[in-house]
Parts: sequence; structure tokens; C-alpha cells
Amino acid sequence: MQPYKLFTPPRLAPLPAALFLVGALSLAPLLASCNDAERTAGPRPPSTPSFTEGNTQPTLLARSAYTEALKVTRSSGHWAASVDITPAVDIAVQSIIHPPGSQSGWHRHPGPVFIQVVSGTITFYESADPHCRPIVRTAGQAFLDTGESAHIAREETGHPALVVVTYFAPPGAALRIDEPDPGNCPF
Repeated sequence: MQPYKLFTPPRLAPLPAALFLVGALSLAPLLASCNDAERTAGPRPPSTPSFTEGNTQPTLLARSAYTEALKVTRSSGHWAASVDITPAVDIAVQSIIHPPGSQSGWHRHPGPVFIQVVSGTITFYESADPHCRPIVRTAGQAFLDTGESAHIAREETGHPALVVVTYFAPPGAALRIDEPDPGNCPF
């Protein structure tokens, strides 16, 4: 039996300078709207969302549009699967490196996401869980995020981890939607 080799995704070509410039210019009004005079020390009022910034290293490997409805049903013995998506769907695949101690920040997705842990250990927490129970997945295991509520993925072992994520999303939708810290976890 061959030893297991870690998949290393190919490097993608850098974005053209024009796209970088467009992105930078679109952020200018947002950054200009910040006002240091409005910043105060201490906790924020409950009406102000507190977003958690992630520190992982995502790489989009592919994103494809299925422009027609997708309906597939398969079965074999005691196993069965069914996919029914209308009117169309984008399917995207991303690798995410989680350096030691990293976290994704609280976020959700517009559709279901299949997360495969390729190496290391990742711990997931759901915003809908008032007790903040950890969902631990190690290399070779998977996690299904239905996209219905916010969650956070954390590397808590002190060793790097790699996950490969497959998104099912409405055509053109953002794959990740940042969410405020729900306050149900102590971190």
C-alpha cells in the first residue's frame, strides 16, 4: 500500500493589476467613512454587530455554473443519494489552510457546504448551539454545513490543518457571508 500523500493545490496565477485596482478603489468609500471620533473603548452596544476576522488561508480552486436544473438520484444496495437543485447552481471548490491557532471568523453560506478535513484537526462551533459544544473533525472526516446558521471553524491543536470545501450556491452568490459574534461561545 502506498503511503498517504498530502494533496498540494496548484498555484493560481495572480489577479491582473486592473482587478486589484478596481477592488482597492471600491473599498475607498468604505474606508473613508470610518470616523475615529465615533470609536469608544469598552463593549459595543448590542445593536452594533461585532464581526470576527478570520486568519485562515483560502484558495479558490474552481467555480462552475450549472445553468440548468440539476436532478440526480442514485442508489446501490442500502446506499442512496438525491440532488435536486432548481433553477441553476454554482459549485465551487476551495482549499483552506488553517495555521496553528487560526479561526475562520463567524460566517454562514448561501447553500450547503461539504467540508473535508484532509490533514490535521478542525473544531466547528454553531451559533445555534447555546452551549457552544465543539464538533471535532480529524483527517479523513467530513462536516456538512447546511448554510442555515452561522458557524466558526477553529484550529485548536497547535498543528496546521488543511480542509477542502465544496460549496453549492445560487448563481453568482457570495460563497461566504460574515456574521456577528453570536455571543454563545467564550472565545
